[in-house]
Amino acid sequence: MSDFQEVLNQEIAILSAKVEQNELPEAMRNQLKKEIIALQRSVEIGNYDEKYEKVSHYIDWCLRIPFGKKTEDTLDVAKAKEIFDQHHFGMQEVKDRFLEYLAVLNLQKNNLQDEEFSAPILLLVGLVGTGKTTFAYSLAEALGRKLVRIPFGGIGSAKELRGNSRLILGSEPGKIVKGVCEAGVMNPVILLDEIDRAAEEANMDIMGVLVELLDPAQNYAFTDDYINYPIDLSQAIFLATANNTRRIATAVMDRMEKISMPSYTDEEKIAIAKKYIMPKVLKEVGLRADQFIIREEMWLKMVRPLGFDAGVRTLQRTIQGAARKAARIIVEGKYDKVEIGPDNYKIFLPSY
Repeated sequence: MSDFQEVLNQEIAILSAKVEQNELPEAMRNQLKKEIIALQRSVEIGNYDEKYEKVSHYIDWCLRIPFGKKTEDTLDVAKAKEIFDQHHFGMQEVKDRFLEYLAVLNLQKNNLQDEEFSAPILLLVGLVGTGKTTFAYSLAEALGRKLVRIPFGGIGSAKELRGNSRLILGSEPGKIVKGVCEAGVMNPVILLDEIDRAAEEANMDIMGVLVELLDPAQNYAFTDDYINYPIDLSQAIFLATANNTRRIATAVMDRMEKISMPSYTDEEKIAIAKKYIMPKVLKEVGLRADQFIIREEMWLKMVRPLGFDAGVRTLQRTIQGAARKAARIIVEGKYDKVEIGPDNYKIFLPSY
């Protein structure tokens, strides 16, 4: 036996030990043992060119799946209300719906068995910057669950969600399984972000994967084409966002409850800027509150530098840009502070 074969045998023994020690469904453990036996036979006859890499890569991914691991939910509605109020200004109807959602989960946990768990699936629909994604982070924080964000923008194939067959060179699991592996638990909050933005040519296939994910009759045995073993996602909480619903299949819409995200008024945006955005921006840029001042009468200019915008993302970028300009003026000009007023505001605002 060559030295290389001896090294491979040692590596195979390590893989075999990991398969025995990890918490796995017995059917998967037996499946992996068969892979190892086939690999050992290949090494014995000297036919181990790419097989070892393929099999070890596959087993490593299977061992990363957190079978049996989950977080315990925090279902304190009062605490959740504090978290939503801390991260979101206004939007009381949306907050109320999330608090109702948590109350339902609380009752399910207390009155039903685990196998009967069935969380409603919410779809947040609204214009860019209205806080859809942030609500998902707040929900995960309120529940004490890990969050997996799967952005659909630019997804060009359902294989990106479901993985590629192991027969294809360089294949790996899809984004769903990778996300669960990264979270390290089987019951994360899975955010399906901007599901209306997948590539048009693959939209039908992607919608088919979503139906499987969101249907309680199917997601207890979700099959990734690379792992090729049914994975129970029934304890995960799914939350989706979209800018609009035109490209979302009816079968997918039927499995979700739509919540419309309202646009912010100018007054709400000014309040959000003062309470949430300014403190963060000052910290990012390294300015004190008394070094960067926006006069009260200038806030409407900050809110609408280029016209109406439904969300607050543009407002955040505007304030960040103004703060960076102020930082440069203070450092280069050795000024004590910068104050934005009617005479100088154009210097700090974006232009067409």
